[in-house]
Amino acid sequence: METRRQAALCKEAAIHAMTASAAVRARALELMAEALAAGASEIAAANEADLRDARDAGLAAPLLKRLAYGPEKIELSISGIRSLLGLPDPVGKVLSARLLDDGLVLRQVACPIGLVAMIFESRPDALAQMAALAAKSGCAAMLKGGSEAARTNRVLSSLLAGAGLRAGLPEHWLACLETRAQVAELLELDDSVDLVVPRGSKEFVRSIMSGSRIPVLGHSDGVCHVYLHEDAPAAMAAALAVDSKAQYPAACNAAEVLLVHARFPDRDFAAVLGALQAAGVRLELCPRSRAAAAPALDPNLISPKDDEDWSVEYLDLRMAVRVVDSLPAAIAHINRYGSRHTDAIVTGSREAARAFMAGVDSSSVYWNASTRFADGYRYGLGAELGIATGKLHARGPVGVEGLMTYKWELEGSGQVVADYASGAKRFVHRDIAIEGRAEDAEQG
Repeated sequence: METRRQAALCKEAAIHAMTASAAVRARALELMAEALAAGASEIAAANEADLRDARDAGLAAPLLKRLAYGPEKIELSISGIRSLLGLPDPVGKVLSARLLDDGLVLRQVACPIGLVAMIFESRPDALAQMAALAAKSGCAAMLKGGSEAARTNRVLSSLLAGAGLRAGLPEHWLACLETRAQVAELLELDDSVDLVVPRGSKEFVRSIMSGSRIPVLGHSDGVCHVYLHEDAPAAMAAALAVDSKAQYPAACNAAEVLLVHARFPDRDFAAVLGALQAAGVRLELCPRSRAAAAPALDPNLISPKDDEDWSVEYLDLRMAVRVVDSLPAAIAHINRYGSRHTDAIVTGSREAARAFMAGVDSSSVYWNASTRFADGYRYGLGAELGIATGKLHARGPVGVEGLMTYKWELEGSGQVVADYASGAKRFVHRDIAIEGRAEDAEQG
């Protein structure tokens, strides 16, 4: 089907989906979880075929890890969908209410964004998450995965779209594109598509951001930091550094740079770096790091880092290490070289932690916790659109709220502006209690 025609059908579906009842949307999620469970063997077989072709084509190791969608990841998708069922219904929630005058009430009410396009590389689980979030929020979605996952995505989209239809969602609520040409056409359809969500490499995301007039929600880099303050407990510092880097190094929330206060003890510094090496991490050390800790380390897992290119995103078992003179210096480094994704401080000082969390301009900032916690499922969002590092609309791991906007609903009793313009009437402008949902407020 021609892309513009398909987008028009999906836009029409979005208009109908936004009025779907909470019961219909909940039933869609239930059936989607059941469809994944029932179709697990079909999904796994399609994914294994995609993986075989990707290996033969020499796909990079980080992308192969993201492409894999076996039983464990399928079960995670099912758990994510079911956890969405436990979240409050976002549609129709009254966000604020104000009495403008007697009998004239203004309400700010949450509503679906509409038609969302997600364009992603390698990760079939992103398709399952996006479909579930669209169903929960009352949106329609057009999804385009990488060609390396074509078989997996085709099976997934068929199962999930069918489940939504059986629950009562409109036809064309979920569509799957398959070619690059379709993506190029899609990015020109700002009259149909309300939001684009890209997920993939920084080059891929930047190309999407620069190639469309449609609003884009996403991030182009995952340059995350762990900073060890001078009083960081050594065992905790080692555990958090290893988990942040090595637990899943291909993830965008894996730490890429370790910053260490100059007064952090050399013995503890060497122990932390030794723990990273034991986890298989190759360390790129600044001159001060080499002087402080290198003598105690495996020389085969060390290389010098003498340049000023600290905006590094390895997505692999590699990590840059830099010594800084102070907490303000660590904050300044992160704000200059980081990507506003996720950054953590390890310290026993509440004062230092608060200064770090206030000063670091990132979407997620942690105290004594691994950067790998930056995830919609781990945040209790049920599923995740992606990580947004901008400052508008949504920020950090973005769940269902990323697919919501709001409208202003004014309920009157015959008032006209002329009375207020002439001074015959005056506005009250008094905030009033939020009743809960727009339909409940009207009934009350």
